[in-house]
Amino acid sequence: MNIGEFLREYKLSLGDNFRLLLESLGFYHERYVRDIENRIGEPAKMSKSKGNTVDPEEAIKTYGADTVRLYILFAAPVEKDFEWTDEGVQGAYRFLKRLWNFFHQHLEKINVNYKREDLAHLDETARELRRKTHLTLKKYLADMEDLSFNTAIAGIMELLNTLEGFKLRTDSHYKVLREAVEILLFMLYPITPHICEELWSALGYEKSMAFYPFPQPDEEALKTESVEIPVQINGKLRAVIKIPIEADEETVKSIALSEEKVRKFLNGKEIKKVIYVKNKLLNLVVKDG
Repeated sequence: MNIGEFLREYKLSLGDNFRLLLESLGFYHERYVRDIENRIGEPAKMSKSKGNTVDPEEAIKTYGADTVRLYILFAAPVEKDFEWTDEGVQGAYRFLKRLWNFFHQHLEKINVNYKREDLAHLDETARELRRKTHLTLKKYLADMEDLSFNTAIAGIMELLNTLEGFKLRTDSHYKVLREAVEILLFMLYPITPHICEELWSALGYEKSMAFYPFPQPDEEALKTESVEIPVQINGKLRAVIKIPIEADEETVKSIALSEEKVRKFLNGKEIKKVIYVKNKLLNLVVKDG
């Protein structure tokens, strides 16, 4: 049992006792208490009696109200306590700055109009981005309903990561990215309304976001046309292939046999049995020819 576990089991506070000791010796400084608590793994709980509370006004002056709201809702589930850290606030600030920079980097390209039918026939990369966007939106709505704000925000952050890696090559890509950015702004709007309204206006909208209907997941976008499955030979993983969703055994087998990694392990061997679990697994049972 380490020191941190001992303190938790017996409900002892290292921070309080260390603070009392320092005060008695005339060496008290909050930084010393924080340092020893961080080393032991017992962060100080924020309270007036400990003199370690944070004035939100000061944080708002430094980082803005949007950053402070984002940090508070992302730091922990609503039913849990959390330790306020400057690093956490700075992380929330960096995320909003990334969003701002990404938006303005692509603003000229995504300054396009689109209709739902424009998004019906897309290449694979654009379809995957739409699917990711609408899956995120679907989970976000469920998380917000459950008051799971931290996981809702985590999904938004993950979506921005995906958008940053999306390569724009065609006009349809610009439209898909425009839709994704709009949905991301709507998801962030209840949390960081100021930056969202600013970016929304930059997209060319004259009215506040509050006057527009909140987006809903597109069931067509959520559908997948292909899936990746492992290919095993005698129970050992040899390759991963992409197949059409609901493909039959012969189609899957044909795709697998076209893979060089699979053919390498089949050289000179006879396929005795094919085991295919739809959309899950292909196992080729072979023996030496």
